[in-house]
Parts: sequence; C-alpha cells; structure tokens
Amino acid sequence: MALRSDDETLHWLALHLTPGLGARKTLDLLATYRTPQAIFRASASELAGQGVPGAVARSIASGCLFEDAASQHERMAREGVTLLTVHDAAYPELLRQIFDPPVVLFARGRIEILGRVGVAIVGSRLASTYGKAVAERLATDLAARGVTVVSGMARGIDTAAHLGALAAQGPTLAVYGCGVDVVYPRENRSLAARLGAQGLILSEFPMGSPAYPQNFPIRNRVVSGLSAGVVVVEGTQYSGSAITARLALEQNREVFAVPGNITAQQSFGPNLLIKQGAQLVQSASDILDGLPWECRKQIAAQSSGPPPAAEQAALDFGPMTGVAQQVLRILKVDTALNLDDITELCPDASSSEVIAMLFELELAGLVRQLPGKSFVKVMGR
Repeated sequence: MALRSDDETLHWLALHLTPGLGARKTLDLLATYRTPQAIFRASASELAGQGVPGAVARSIASGCLFEDAASQHERMAREGVTLLTVHDAAYPELLRQIFDPPVVLFARGRIEILGRVGVAIVGSRLASTYGKAVAERLATDLAARGVTVVSGMARGIDTAAHLGALAAQGPTLAVYGCGVDVVYPRENRSLAARLGAQGLILSEFPMGSPAYPQNFPIRNRVVSGLSAGVVVVEGTQYSGSAITARLALEQNREVFAVPGNITAQQSFGPNLLIKQGAQLVQSASDILDGLPWECRKQIAAQSSGPPPAAEQAALDFGPMTGVAQQVLRILKVDTALNLDDITELCPDASSSEVIAMLFELELAGLVRQLPGKSFVKVMGR
C-alpha cells in the first residue's frame, strides 16, 4: 500500500468523522473535488451548491473535525491500526463496486488477505451444535484451499467459521460492527487476538466505537460486499443472516444455504433461501463450484489443492482400530453424547480404552469434546 502523509490521513479521518455526510455523499464529493484536502478548502456555500446540507457544509468548512481526527490517528498508532481509503490500490475491488462502499476502513492484521477470493459464512448467534459443526467444517475446507473466510465474529456461526479457518491455518477476515480496538462479544477476546495476528479485522466505524445494534445491518453490507459468495448456515426468516443474503443478491453475489431440520426455527432462513433459488450446500465443493469462473481460476492459481480437512485428518490419524471405528459409529454430528453413554455403547472396550481413544480422536480432529464430558463427531469425519 502506498505511503500516505500524516496530513493526508488526518484529512481522510476528518472527512469520515463528519456527522450527517454519509458514504454515498462523501463519494460524490470526492468525485468532484478528487481529494479530502480539496473538500476542506471549499467554502460552506460551495459545498451547499454540491448538495451538502447547510449544517454539514459549515462543519466541514470550519475545520472543527480535525481535533477528533488527530485523536483517532493517535489511537490508531497505539493499536497498530492502518487506515485503508477507497482511493488506495489495496482497497478490495469487489467492495468498491457496491452502491455505498465505506470511504475508509480501519484495518488490523494482514492486509494482503484482501487480495484473495473471499466467501462469507454467516448465521445465527443461537446456533445448534450441528450448525456450528457445519460452519467450522466448511470454513476449514475453504481456507485450506486459500479462500478467505469472511464473517462478523459474532457468537455462534460466525465464531465457528473463524475458528475453522484458523484451524486450517488459512486466511480469515472479521468485519466488526464496532471499532477494531473493541472486542465484541467479550468472550471472543482470544479469538480477536488470533485474528489480529493471523487474519484481518476490518471496520468502517471509528476507533473506540461501541457495538450499537444499529451498526450491524450497516456492517452486513461490507461482509457481503467483500465476498464472491455468501453462505447462510442457520438463521430465522428475518435474521441478520437473511439481511446479509438479501444484500448479497443486491450486490450480484452468489448466495448459498445449508439445509436444516424443517421443524427447527433456526432452519427457516436457509431453507427458505433454497426454496427461492439459493444454491444448496452439502460440502465446500458445492461452494467452490458455484463461484464465478474468474474466482475459481484465482483460487486454483493461489492454491496447490491440499486435501480437504476430512481426508487430511484420516491421513494424520492412520488406520482405524476397532475401538476407534466403534466410537465414530456411535457419535453424531448434531447430538452430543456423554462419556458414560459412549462407554456403555462400546461393550468390547474398557472405560479406560474408550477415554484414551476419545483423546486420540480429538487430537486428530475427528471428535470434539463439549462441556460436561460430552462428545460430538466433527462434521464429515
């Protein structure tokens, strides 16, 4: 990314912090004046002539926003945050093409990730065990192919998607509905640290901005705008993931959905999307095959095609023993089983053998332990 002087950065920040201006009007002004500096040199009457409301025009012309801009700049320097503007070459081209792209993005982490093909995985915060397993498996297999997994780091499906991508040591990107220096939800503090080091965190909201509810629909257009396709795993008919899917359609993105139990409320959203024409997803291959040809070509060029997670886990684990086969037959993806129940269902093995095998299967990524000494099989294993 080209170097930018502190003065230029301050002008971009001041423009972004102008209350009542909005992304679309800011872009119109940049089309006319070309640079933020030229906008701030314009008089209030000139700006009013460009359709800027009087109070907003006077605010720009007064230069009163530079104190807040300087405070933001200092905070960014302390936190190691980079400012990405819509004029920068590193700004993602797909996002630039939407109706109202963010004028600036606050970025923390590996900006080079923006050069890869991205696929968003979104869904319910109140996700089922099945939903989280599916999201994590899809993310793992996509990231293993070099695809950037995009999500919003919310509870449930978003968190599972980021964890799946990190497990594959692949690229993942979180779009925040708050400042990049604010962790929301708080229980994702360790995940946020990993994303900042191994992935990328983006937000159009200034440093220190709280996670107000009204921010998330605004954030969702960036999640879909960054992505070649959006995968909805779980969510109600009117959930945030349904909003993201609608935005994806408006932005001419591919929409995918994972089918779910027809009696479960969290499946209403994806099932309805499939009914309306979304591409049904059973594996990462369904997503890769459904992306535009240009994206598939780029994915093939950036990845030598390592084996999907299920194949790699089997290779790492080696030949299945009798106890391993029994345990994997008993365990389900969508229903957790208690250790006592698993032991009872393996009559040919002692409890110590079952415990030892569960430990080995967990290390191989074939089984996951849940709170309360319960276990589930990892999706597709």
